Formats: sequence, C-alpha cells, structure tokens
Amino acid sequence: MPVGACAFYREDMSSDPTIVLVHGAFADASSWAPVTRRLLDLGYSVLVPAVPNRGLDSDAAYVRSIVEQIDGRALLVGHSYGGAVITVVGEAENVVGLVYVSAYAPDVGESVGQLQAAFPDPELAANLVYTYFPSGGTEPGMDVSVDIDAFPRVLAVGVPDDVAEVLAVSQRPLAAVAFGDIATSAAWRTRPVWGLVSSKDRSINPDLQRFVYARARAHRVIEVDAPHLVMQTNPGEVAALVREAVESVG
Repeated sequence: MPVGACAFYREDMSSDPTIVLVHGAFADASSWAPVTRRLLDLGYSVLVPAVPNRGLDSDAAYVRSIVEQIDGRALLVGHSYGGAVITVVGEAENVVGLVYVSAYAPDVGESVGQLQAAFPDPELAANLVYTYFPSGGTEPGMDVSVDIDAFPRVLAVGVPDDVAEVLAVSQRPLAAVAFGDIATSAAWRTRPVWGLVSSKDRSINPDLQRFVYARARAHRVIEVDAPHLVMQTNPGEVAALVREAVESVG
C-alpha cells in the first residue's frame, strides 16, 4: 500500500484488486482524475493507462498487456468506448469484475457502431469531425473527434467552463475503424458487472446504457443525473460504485 494511504477505511486491503480505469474516445487518462484521486485517498491501488484509441483489437491488446502484468487481481472500470475495451480485456485470468460507466458493452461479434445504430442518435452524432492521419499503409487513416465548440454542450454539461474548454482542445481522437471493429469476446458473460447510467448523456443514448447493463445482468445499476463526463461532474458517486465492486469481489 502506498505511503500515506488512508488505511483506516479498511482493516486489510492487501487482498483488494488493483483498479484499472480505462478512458474512452475524445478523452485521455486525465479525464478520470477526480475519481482517481478519491480512490487513491481510500488506499486502493490504481492504474489509469493511456488507451491508444486506434481500434478495438489493438487497444484491447495493449490494455490487456498492462492488466496481465499486475501482481494480483484486477477490477476493470471502463468509460464510454473504454467499456468496449474492458469487455474484451476482461477475459484475462486475473480480472475479477467489470464496472461500466456511461459505457458500451458489446457482445461477441457486435461492434460499437451496431450498438449505437439500434438506438436514436445522440446529439454527439451531428457534431463529429473527421480528419486524416498517416497510417503507414497505402491509404491514410481517419480520426474522429468532437467539434471543439460543441464539446462542452455534448460531452461536458455541468463541467466548469474553464475545464470543459481545456478538455475540448486536448481531445484524444478515436480512429474511425474502432466503430466497426467487432468484439471478439464478452467478459461480462463470465465476470460480475456493475453499471452507471448518465441520464443526461448526449454522447451515448442512456437507453443503450440501460440495455447493455441489463443484458449483462449487472449486479447493480445506478442512474446519475449527469452528462457523459460523469467522472468529472459526479466523481463521488462513480468512486462509490467502484468501491462497492471492489468490496464485493474482495
């Protein structure tokens, strides 16, 4: 346990899994910062990897390589597209549970794009920007990001204006191929699941979130009156759900 950890919250945290927070599209590891701080203050071991956002297969392989090098068990927490990533990564032997936060949770053979198409388009769909990047192949790749002016309204309602402005201009784009990549495994079929629905989400339809959590037979689902970036607006509630999952598997 790290020096200065608040050990008084639990008599013995040595058996607790490492919490791995996986960010989604249009964000980076810093998007988890308010939740990360709370979990560290509770004395938990936490990792927040930088997801490349280049495609589901490669992103899952990268995150899994980190998870499998953890000395002990791991609890995966995925936000948005990060939910699709943990759905695949969760097959790793040391993963003991999955927490979905405003997230996708595809089934085997299903893509994020297919899930999205089954529900009315959120406001995000009309505010995406497409740009090319060198892919090393004969054709350039295509990145997807959110229009900077629309970002605060679409993803970050309730986030302080100065913070939303910084998040808007420091996005981590998602390669367009990721929307069509199919999940090769669905760890929610074999791992316990918890879910959080952002009821004011304008990026992923809240009904989509409710559907995938129900399909995964989540142990518990909470609804928060919050936007897509619920980790920024309601970090206490997110951290409380993660803590509940940790205590359940621990």
